[in-house]
Amino acid sequence: MKIHFHLYYSTQYGENLSVNIEVQQGNGAQTTTHALTYLDDTRWHGLIEKDVPAGATVRYWYSWQNQAGQHKTEWGQRLLEPPKDAGSLVELFDYWNPTGAVENAFETQAFQVLQPKMPAPAPPKTAKPYTHSFNAKAPLLQPDEVVCLLGHGNALRNWDSKAPLLLKPSAYGWSLQLDMSAEDFPLAYKYGVWNTRSNSFEGFEDGSNRALFAPKPAEKKGASTRVVVHDGFARFPNRRWRGAGVAIPVFSLRSKNSFGVGEFTDLPALADWAQAVGLKLIQLLPINDTTATHTWTDSYPYAAISAFALHPIYLNVAEVAGKAQAALLKPYAKTQQELNAAAAVDYEGVLQSKWAIIKKLYAAQKTAFLTDTAFIHYFTDNQHWLVPYAAFCYLRDKHGTSDFNQWPEHRTYEGKAIEKLVSPKSAHYDDVAIHYYVQWQLHRQLKAAADYIHAKGLVLKGDIPIGIYRYSCDAWVAPELYNMDMQAGAPPDDFAVNGQNWGFPTYNWARMKADDFAWWRQRFQQMSLYFDAFRIDHILGFFRIWSIPLDAVEGILGYFVPAIPVLEREFHKAGAGFNYDRLCKPFINDQILGDYFGGVAEAVRDRFFDRTPDAGHWSGGAPYVFKPEFDTQQKLESWFNTSSQNAKKKSAKSGKKQVFEFDEHASAIKQGLLRLHSNIILIEVTPDAASEKQYAFRINMEKTSSFQYLPDEVKETIKALYLDYFYRRQDDFWQAEAMEKLPALKRATNMLVCGEDLGMVPHCVPDVMRELGILSLEIQRMPKQTGIAFFNPADAPYLSVVTPSTHDMSTLRGWWEEDRELIQRFFNELLGYEGAAPYFCEPWICRKLLEQHLQAPAMWAIFQLQDLLGMDGDLRREDPQAERINIPADPKHYWRYRMHLGLEDLQKASGYNDTLLKMVKQCGR
Repeated sequence: MKIHFHLYYSTQYGENLSVNIEVQQGNGAQTTTHALTYLDDTRWHGLIEKDVPAGATVRYWYSWQNQAGQHKTEWGQRLLEPPKDAGSLVELFDYWNPTGAVENAFETQAFQVLQPKMPAPAPPKTAKPYTHSFNAKAPLLQPDEVVCLLGHGNALRNWDSKAPLLLKPSAYGWSLQLDMSAEDFPLAYKYGVWNTRSNSFEGFEDGSNRALFAPKPAEKKGASTRVVVHDGFARFPNRRWRGAGVAIPVFSLRSKNSFGVGEFTDLPALADWAQAVGLKLIQLLPINDTTATHTWTDSYPYAAISAFALHPIYLNVAEVAGKAQAALLKPYAKTQQELNAAAAVDYEGVLQSKWAIIKKLYAAQKTAFLTDTAFIHYFTDNQHWLVPYAAFCYLRDKHGTSDFNQWPEHRTYEGKAIEKLVSPKSAHYDDVAIHYYVQWQLHRQLKAAADYIHAKGLVLKGDIPIGIYRYSCDAWVAPELYNMDMQAGAPPDDFAVNGQNWGFPTYNWARMKADDFAWWRQRFQQMSLYFDAFRIDHILGFFRIWSIPLDAVEGILGYFVPAIPVLEREFHKAGAGFNYDRLCKPFINDQILGDYFGGVAEAVRDRFFDRTPDAGHWSGGAPYVFKPEFDTQQKLESWFNTSSQNAKKKSAKSGKKQVFEFDEHASAIKQGLLRLHSNIILIEVTPDAASEKQYAFRINMEKTSSFQYLPDEVKETIKALYLDYFYRRQDDFWQAEAMEKLPALKRATNMLVCGEDLGMVPHCVPDVMRELGILSLEIQRMPKQTGIAFFNPADAPYLSVVTPSTHDMSTLRGWWEEDRELIQRFFNELLGYEGAAPYFCEPWICRKLLEQHLQAPAMWAIFQLQDLLGMDGDLRREDPQAERINIPADPKHYWRYRMHLGLEDLQKASGYNDTLLKMVKQCGR
């Protein structure tokens, strides 16, 4: 057949458009790209002849690129129905669909739950011949509204609004086929809304009339021409849907029947409550398996050992046992009762008890389980990650560590060797297959919970961590996808003054792009089995990631990668000159040692430092250097840890307390020494193949004593270079980096994508997120605009999520007690009250703050459950500090927060629930 593409899109000189055509037959698909021809400033076209096998499915979409090599693809694909008669001409009239168009959000998986589409009617047995197909989208219509069509000519009812043509639901949105062979062209038309309940016309779309021109006749005798018009979103008055949601980790849920921790089977009860109070979304923290050490340190939910496997701690073992194996749980009834009564999660106690039960259940059920048809289907669909994960867990437990570098065998993943390792014929097969069993049961329970939540009309929102655990199954299987010689983290902020070091390897984006981001696409596909929306943790990492050398402990010694480096010649050109030792090595003199260590400065100096000759240029006095055995933060950390452990061993052996050198001041001395390691101005970042040395500025350089000891004229010059490095030269570069990754990743899923865009945000980030239709995160106490202390929720963009707090900060009540002076300003300036602010965040204040966020123009207002309970003096927890989930400044934080009341009690709190429901509705959500 011949296809004549017509695309309405405004371009500038040097820009080009093309159409991508995918022909899918069976399990195979072939995509070809064809250049379009410029017609005028708003139109491009192309006539393409295409052989389409019978029964094949044809989809197409448009792409743009310019002379600089930049490229982008419109959002979504269109389905093309090939005509039955050979040689026919199909005329396609399309509008470019920008990825960031607000309306595209309403086409995502989330809104398919919130506002299910009417099913497309079955095609008639005898289809009427037609010449034109009209197609439009209108995602926010009410259940009793349909799209209608009117225009010039008899076929379009001559603008008779009492009898318009009604479109029917279709894969595209709304569609109508007409025989317009008797009409005179050109003609005008418009879409409107028809109310099927009142049988009345509600009005036309906004804007001018749409135009339709005479179709081009088919060249082949006896062949026909069919015109297909894809008009995109009908221009109906903007109906900006707004919803509210609750955020809580699964582990924090409490119910009468849980096992000391929240479980997937607790989610339906949460959904019942959320629906009753008018909420439309449940947001969770990551739920992937983090079992690396079998200790409480694995409670950190962002350090998954698999990006695909679910965490065994969330398994409801009683549901797995059923009546048939219920007796196996009886010996653990007292333990379950004790764990469930605890105020916080006992991570180790819960997991140890559950695994003891799981092993018994597996032994009792393994024969039936391994032959279960449903499990076999699950295994077939997931074996690409499930088999390596089960092998990894087996080897982790066999060798007592998840650090595969220490394994005596299988350090390097080899598919054939692992296939042999997991063979059902092996003696240890049960130790492997038990992990299949656990993942299958977790999948089954989570899928049932997700289906229940969706049936309630609620969105389930997940969380994608920015990194992977260094000793994870993912790193073991495909280390080439990661930069294993670096650590990911975040630069210093108000929550972590020394930055954050997450310890994760950074991504090798070039390698990931080489296979079209296959790992990410698989990850999104797995998430979409359960979730309708997700939060991209630290979306700034897709622009540039804060990379920390392996020999560093604190995040403050990191730098952005990729970034345009600063070069030595820039210092010379600026007139400052360059001294490597002075700028790149810790600056330490007697005054600084005295300031840091006081009365023990001399002892610290003699133990950790060597004297070095005066460095000359800008030296500021004869400095000291760290001794070789202490010349990195990791060496220092290791020395202090080893010394402390040796002292404890000696104490245990002798029965008397043994102290190591500086024992009384060890913590303060260690922190001071770590801080001295970061007392630098530049970090060398020269790649191996570089022809000249490259540098990054140490973040917050001007706060270092190294900088303060520089001559004033040098300070001024270096500060100018610093500002250029961080705030000017990188922006376009980082934008290009993000546009190489995020568009492809967003196209890989139809889930609603939300970004956590907090921290040191480059100027380009909001533009990229708007262009891609990614929702931003807006937090009242973390304004992104400089010069203001607080963000006003009333100023939130529509494509955003507003929230008063997140899991990484104190709750509303906790924040109110942190900084009296700041809260006084907030009380007077943002809340608009006179006088002194109450010392505690009283229930009426919590309610006022919740209302502020509910009234915001943002698409979503999402609240931690702790903040929602804060407006009720009887329901809320007595101690607000016990409500906090995480402290980012503490890399060893124990994630163990639990609700202080059960979900059953929350459902029974009728007075509070009625108040919350009324408040949500009054605020238009």
